Amino acid sequence: MADILIIGAGIVGLSSAYYLRKAGHTVTILDKSDLQDNCSYGNAGMIVPSHFVPLAAPGMISQGIRWMLDSKSPFYVKPSFNLDLVNWGLKFMKHANDKHVASSAEPLRDLSLLSKQLYEDLAKEPGFDFGLLNNGILAFYKTEKAAEEEAHLASSGRKLGLDMVVLNPAECKALQPNLEIDVLGAVHYKCDSHLYPKKLMQVLMSFLTKDGVKIVRNHEVTDIEYAGRKITKIWTGNTEWKADHYVLATGSYSPALAKMADIKLSIMPGKGYSFMEDDPAKRMTIPALLCEARVAITPMNGQIRYGGTMELAKMNDKVNMRRVEGIVESIPKYFPDLKPDLPQLKDIWFGFRPASPDGLPYIGRSKQLDNLVIATGHGMMGLGLGPATGLLISQLIDGVKTAVNVEPFQPSRFA
Repeated sequence: MADILIIGAGIVGLSSAYYLRKAGHTVTILDKSDLQDNCSYGNAGMIVPSHFVPLAAPGMISQGIRWMLDSKSPFYVKPSFNLDLVNWGLKFMKHANDKHVASSAEPLRDLSLLSKQLYEDLAKEPGFDFGLLNNGILAFYKTEKAAEEEAHLASSGRKLGLDMVVLNPAECKALQPNLEIDVLGAVHYKCDSHLYPKKLMQVLMSFLTKDGVKIVRNHEVTDIEYAGRKITKIWTGNTEWKADHYVLATGSYSPALAKMADIKLSIMPGKGYSFMEDDPAKRMTIPALLCEARVAITPMNGQIRYGGTMELAKMNDKVNMRRVEGIVESIPKYFPDLKPDLPQLKDIWFGFRPASPDGLPYIGRSKQLDNLVIATGHGMMGLGLGPATGLLISQLIDGVKTAVNVEPFQPSRFA
């Protein structure tokens, strides 16, 4: 058995630790934060086999340009002389085509279905109650254009073996009888699930700690030393760490750490926002996606979480209230009796999704360093793909056949 050092304690890092520990390895996790909050906590909690179309898809470029003119739009790329953004954008444009969408569908489907099964297995373990529900997700639309797009998506999904059904307004109302609904229809992604992210992270960290995994907080990696084709040690300030294998699972921070080992990773941080509202009447029972607004709404733990936006820019801790206003204002257009107040600044969560230019995660061994495995770039699907990624990382380190083909996710594919 080997000593494994995982950098990053988000859902991907914790999942990797879980499966590596099950395989008998000694595992240490380093994280630069106190682990009270990261991108794995404030997301919509959705597990989405339905999301087999990557972000790099036809129409996203022209749509993105239109959205840039609207301060409340769901997608925004901040114009700048950032060379990383320019390089990322060129790669994105190269992949925003039908051929890429077609070649990505099965790999993304397989990764998501594996993760969903692993979540279901995990929920059966003692002490692993994290609010997992398999009642699907409803993607609501108000325009004929979105209706056509969703019907096409559902048809494509069914060809991939996914359970996706087009609903009329009456059928939508029957599934959410306690909500007033003003839509043309919806697609019920029956293949999808959801959970409560905060509870998941808490029970996973508790289990790992009891199982002998060492979780080290407030230790930021400041240097990576390597010789030949191997990492020899990493540094967090004046403390050195050595292991047999290293796992890079630091989300949007991954490019900076990879650079320490002379590895280039093309990732842009996509800032997203969310906030919670109490829902004692439990009006919503099935999570919702508002297609035109690109807003996600999830019932969890007696509350409703509203989330959305994708701001591609350098990381910063500023909250763009116009983007949050866009989320708040879109909700009553679909659900007239859901009228959340604009949250106070202290009640707004934000996090950075690690977006790769082709919309596929990076999962695989480094081509330069034999004892480094990379697990990042999951975009908006980090929580949903966490367990599958963790299992694959464990299998890659053990040198056994992986549960799904990892070739499409090779970290070196842009080298």
